[in-house]
Amino acid sequence: MASNNDNDKKTPVESMEKCRIPSFLLSTPSTYKERTPNNVWMSEKTPNELEPDLEKAMKQFFGFFQTLASRSLVYLLPHPDDVPLQDLVFTANLGIVLSHLANRKVAIVSNFTSEPRRGETEYGIKFFKSMGYETFVPETKFEGEADLKYLYGNVYIGGYGMRSELETFKWMEELFDMKIVCVKVTSEREYHLDCSIFPLSREKTMVCKQLFAAEEIQRIEEVTEIIDVDLDSNSFGICNCVRIGDTIFNCGHTHIVKPGTKEFETESRKNNLLQKIAKDNGLQVHFVELDEYLKSGALLSCMVLHMNRYNY
Repeated sequence: MASNNDNDKKTPVESMEKCRIPSFLLSTPSTYKERTPNNVWMSEKTPNELEPDLEKAMKQFFGFFQTLASRSLVYLLPHPDDVPLQDLVFTANLGIVLSHLANRKVAIVSNFTSEPRRGETEYGIKFFKSMGYETFVPETKFEGEADLKYLYGNVYIGGYGMRSELETFKWMEELFDMKIVCVKVTSEREYHLDCSIFPLSREKTMVCKQLFAAEEIQRIEEVTEIIDVDLDSNSFGICNCVRIGDTIFNCGHTHIVKPGTKEFETESRKNNLLQKIAKDNGLQVHFVELDEYLKSGALLSCMVLHMNRYNY
């Protein structure tokens, strides 16, 4: 029998929460056009090198989309194809869903430091409100789950100094009952935290220790077991991963680097190290071709926002 009671109506998010299905937010690369450099990777490229191949970008995106959608529920961010937002495809920066709040659906939408990305905020607000979330935008700078990695319970690691501000994390702790281990991001090449930290499980976290101060490493070790990764492997994206079940997804670029070169050697070593870490922890690795997005200095984790934490 149908019910007319409003309390019986479920939002899309509540329905999926009941099923405990891993869910993610992606965005099609239809706006991946304007090429305003907003990170060091882009600044080092010529205008011709920055120009995206949209057909290739679309093909790689939908290959990745199909892979994720075969294992999880994947939402696509609604937006016009002609909106001048070059980085809208990188949803990890759009915000974060606070998974530790068991009885509330809360999304923090980003207040971007990067000027070309500031128009993305309104699309994040519209999406999360349409999904039934309480939606907040901090007054201080914040660039999404790429700078705020969820561990377990109410424990997170937050990266400040480049794109997000320390004050934002203090505000979150006060308002949302969070414990955030704050670490300073200082490398212009690893300008978001997901470039150097990846929570492998609820017990272990991959960290490039070389990029953080000793006291910061000590504070991280108080909340998780660290698996250290070397700087070269880190620079080639070993931490830019997403996990679903027993599978870690990561970019694989051996197809675009020339065998016998230093780049090929480092990419191969990175892949081998990630596979060893996965095997040691009862996991496997699935490498994805997303090299068209390297033109923006982006890797796999940049393209995924977690709608929940049922992925492992």
